Amino acid sequence: MGRLFGTDGARGVANTELTCELAMNIGKAAAMVLTSKEVEHPTVLIGKDTRVSGDMLEGALIAGLCSVGANVKLLGVVPTPAVAYLIGKYKADAGIMISASHNPYEFNGIKLFSSEGYKLPDDLEEQIESIVLDNSEPYAKPKDGALGTVETLDCAADDYIDHVVSTIDYDLQGMEIALDCSNGSSSRTAEKLFTKLGAKVHMLFDKPDGININADCGSTHMEKLMAYVKEHKLDAGLAFDGDADRCLAVDDKGELVDGDYIIAICAADLKSQGKLKKNAVVGTVMTNMGFNKFCEANGMQFISTAVGDRYVLEAMLREGYNIGGEQSGHVIYLDYATTGDGQLTGAHLLSLINRRQARLSSIATLMERYPQVLINVKITNEGKVYFYTDKELKAAINRASETLGDRGRVLVRVSGTEPLVRVMLEGENYDEIDALAKELANVVKERLG
Repeated sequence: MGRLFGTDGARGVANTELTCELAMNIGKAAAMVLTSKEVEHPTVLIGKDTRVSGDMLEGALIAGLCSVGANVKLLGVVPTPAVAYLIGKYKADAGIMISASHNPYEFNGIKLFSSEGYKLPDDLEEQIESIVLDNSEPYAKPKDGALGTVETLDCAADDYIDHVVSTIDYDLQGMEIALDCSNGSSSRTAEKLFTKLGAKVHMLFDKPDGININADCGSTHMEKLMAYVKEHKLDAGLAFDGDADRCLAVDDKGELVDGDYIIAICAADLKSQGKLKKNAVVGTVMTNMGFNKFCEANGMQFISTAVGDRYVLEAMLREGYNIGGEQSGHVIYLDYATTGDGQLTGAHLLSLINRRQARLSSIATLMERYPQVLINVKITNEGKVYFYTDKELKAAINRASETLGDRGRVLVRVSGTEPLVRVMLEGENYDEIDALAKELANVVKERLG
């Protein structure tokens, strides 16, 4: 994990940790690192989610980019995957998304994309960090006509919607669904997109006010969507996070269908059509053990990476795989997108259900999920450092692992996006792993909190 960038961009409390000055300097450094030296006025796209701090940080980024000679095209409120896609469509040199994803409104973040629409690898982020934090290279200072300009693109959301629709072979006619937009970016696009695909939609949490993004809604708070789908006897529900790069689903019985299930369903469908490249699926160390068993039973290879969709993507690009993702709902369809795309994922999931004239509840039985307990423990900034060296914590983790043996596994890690340690245990017996997880969480709190 870098000094500015975690697993999903630079992130912090807006105007306290992620200040205007820092955002402006990230804009300057990003333009210098990501754009061609031969292009006098490189073009950088900026999108944002619905947080109240988005306008402030957008202004700071504009100032930084224009001050080093980059031209800026503003996309307005759009999903993160829209920025990634539109870089190619508009022939831009780089893209920036202002969002803190699933975090509360007081947080914000800056996600950077290359000219190919991919999140940046560690080495490029380190170059940007070096310029911003170490003054390793002076900022460019063009004058007069060499300064950058700003243009607003009103067509961005519609161009993205048209792209997602173009990837769907079988429409959603006859389906009635609910969409939880998390009061975030998908509030701009989801209703129009899924209506255009033929579904009758019920909209939930699609009235952003700057501070209600992710507030008891979206892919991190599924309870209300689950109850709504069951009460209204709908075919399915989809929930997105604040910037709509994640998607979780609810089946026709009101039960949660998480990212592991979604990937399993979609990968099996691709395999049945001969479209699953190398018969392989990419996940992370957080992927449920049941997914491994599913892959073994269906002649698929499971590839595991570190947590973070960027690492899933790197493995996919390196080896030529075409689907992968995370339990949290980041799913990458590399045939159609360069990053996780919640609305594209949801559309493909519903399309295959409609094509097969099946219920999501019945299709989801193809994988058996092992019991899993996840506890998030808030820690101090110092605790993040001590996590890697604290001997008592290491001993507690080892004891839990030895207790479980081959009946399960223990994974304790620092979050790449929040001041948290995530304690995850998985195994055959829920009561056993629940007790062990609570014991470990208490140790983390005592040692690092």
